[in-house]
Amino acid sequence: MNDRFYTQLLRPVLYIIDLLFVCFLLVTFLTSDINIIIIPILFWIILSLFSPFKNGNKILRIIRIISVTLIVRISLFILLILSYFYIIDYKVDIVKIIKFYFLLFFVLCFWRILTFVLIKRYLHYKGIYYNNVVIIGYNDSTKKLEDFFENNKDHNYKYKGFFTNKETNKKLGDIAKSFNYIIENNIDEIYCSVKELSDEQMSELVYFADNNLKTLKLIPNNKYVFSKKLKFENHDLIPIFSLSNIPLKDNLNIVIKRTFDIVFSLIVIVGFLSWFTPLIALMILLESRGDVFFRQLRYGADFKLFACYKFRSMSANRESDSLQASKNDMRITRVGKFIRKTSIDELPQFYNVLFGSMSVVGPRPLLLSHTNDYKNKINKFMVRHTVKPGITGLAQVSGYRGNIEKDSDMQNRVKYDIFYIENWSMFLDIKIIIKTVINVIKGEEKAY
Repeated sequence: MNDRFYTQLLRPVLYIIDLLFVCFLLVTFLTSDINIIIIPILFWIILSLFSPFKNGNKILRIIRIISVTLIVRISLFILLILSYFYIIDYKVDIVKIIKFYFLLFFVLCFWRILTFVLIKRYLHYKGIYYNNVVIIGYNDSTKKLEDFFENNKDHNYKYKGFFTNKETNKKLGDIAKSFNYIIENNIDEIYCSVKELSDEQMSELVYFADNNLKTLKLIPNNKYVFSKKLKFENHDLIPIFSLSNIPLKDNLNIVIKRTFDIVFSLIVIVGFLSWFTPLIALMILLESRGDVFFRQLRYGADFKLFACYKFRSMSANRESDSLQASKNDMRITRVGKFIRKTSIDELPQFYNVLFGSMSVVGPRPLLLSHTNDYKNKINKFMVRHTVKPGITGLAQVSGYRGNIEKDSDMQNRVKYDIFYIENWSMFLDIKIIIKTVINVIKGEEKAY
């Protein structure tokens, strides 16, 4: 078995050890009654499964570990325990709760940070889980950046080489050959010296990076003025501009949005779907044969496939995966017409949100046929897949919902989706949710 197999087992092993610490401290400080303790244990398991950080192939920084441990898991865990104890009328000394909270925090932080350091050293030693990077350009600035990558092995970068049109024996090839190399070798980040590229070459590079989900970072020319919103950072004294300034790539924003998604989806599932699903299921089954839920594959974050769920609104047909519903579509049942008009058919997607494949707000996931058709037709279409898709989105509340009748419909959707991705805030999410509720109450012309 190779090293990658063992690293894939690492996360569940860490969670099991976390759980053992939690069980020990629960018994020590709160209760030894197995009938009472089993529910808090289930709470912890659920919080672990729905961690706000995806299981990716990048090494987590220590600040992210502390954020997950403190903000998302332990704090929410304590709130759930207190709520549970209140419901069952179980009395526990508040001092013990406080001791349990802080001791659990320190134990898990110490254990996780120690594990983090040891694993990070091991992965660096084995050459596993780096950001693969290349440099485009060859000058004093790129030479310094090259030295930085080669002399700072603890920075998560695996430097592959550079491309330039200048004559030198060390280069991987000319700039024109860089695109194929980046795709074939799974390069994550492209560092480009601005002064070596013409405006046309720069446009081609930006287009390539956006449509292949690659992070493009620029080593600036002082005379170069950019119209796009940029993120500034540096490696040692080398200034770097990133063209991929996406707020939802920030660690704190990931925590905030994922926590909101979990809480909001649980409220909808427990408070509404738990009793409403049997009713709507009965209505669907009385009118037509088939499943209650409709499952369809869609592309999500990082262009990965996931199963999107809805209440079935159509009679069984072979065109559901390729043909979008249209006005007066004969496939739509009478119950289906009602639940589509009121957006009730979308409610099972809150399970997608809870399990982490979707968000409450984000770009709407499209039919696979639409995605495959438009990804090479509309510039920056693939930027939509840098974040999780949503149940509702800015495009939908801005009038671009329903059937895609012409290319301009999709172009406008993409325009709003990219604006949302580059300008995300929690306030914007709440505003979109409120607009969505208002539109559902008022009724939408394109909801069919």
